[in-house]
Amino acid sequence: MAIRWGHGIAKPGRIVADFISFIDLAPTIIEAAHLDWEESGLSPTPGKSLMPLFQSEKEGEIDPDRNRVLIGKEKHDVGRPGNIGYPIRGIVTESHLYLKNFKPQRWPAGNPETGYLNCDGSPTKTEILKLRTDPEKAHFWTLSFGKRPEEELYDLQADPDCMRNLANDPSYSKIKDGLRHQLIAELIEQGDPRFVGDNPDIFDTYPIFEERWENFHERYLKGEAPVPRWIRPTDPDPSFIETEGSQAETH
Repeated sequence: MAIRWGHGIAKPGRIVADFISFIDLAPTIIEAAHLDWEESGLSPTPGKSLMPLFQSEKEGEIDPDRNRVLIGKEKHDVGRPGNIGYPIRGIVTESHLYLKNFKPQRWPAGNPETGYLNCDGSPTKTEILKLRTDPEKAHFWTLSFGKRPEEELYDLQADPDCMRNLANDPSYSKIKDGLRHQLIAELIEQGDPRFVGDNPDIFDTYPIFEERWENFHERYLKGEAPVPRWIRPTDPDPSFIETEGSQAETH
């Protein structure tokens, strides 16, 4: 992330190695505006203000506690049956990325029959989708659009492009278990419904913001909904409608 703020940043031009997250921006703005979070009316947040990083003159690592960041995903497209999403939680450190896929039976980039709606149309997407039926190159489709295992672990130093999943490698079991436990502990502390409460799938029950996309998957298969503007008409693959149960591609 690149941040510019006139006289608000000490020693401009520094490169800081601390991990930050989108959730840190609101606390930063509140503090920069000399406001009080408790009086702002905003909900509690695990985010932390970046002001200490702005005010420091150090480079590299400044706050030792900023040595990881949590990531996650729920609903992000409209192409799955019943308006459901693809729930993921993960933790990123300087050396590793660990991911927990809660619903590995679902398609991470959206259902094939509706065009993998979580990925915008492009020449690259079109060419990769064509490779699904090519025996020698189908693995590129699998890496990009295929179903994923319940856990993923990547060595960011040796494999920065995250091409080799090490989750089932015994030599990495200690690292995987440590990251999993840390992720779950922090999510429980934050009150994440995936780990706290009696309805871990509550996100799937939230309504779609725009009514025109409600139950899109079902309406599209009935011919009652058009191809969304953000994908190409050739992206949907109707061959998956009857055979989805046998298409559990993983890597």
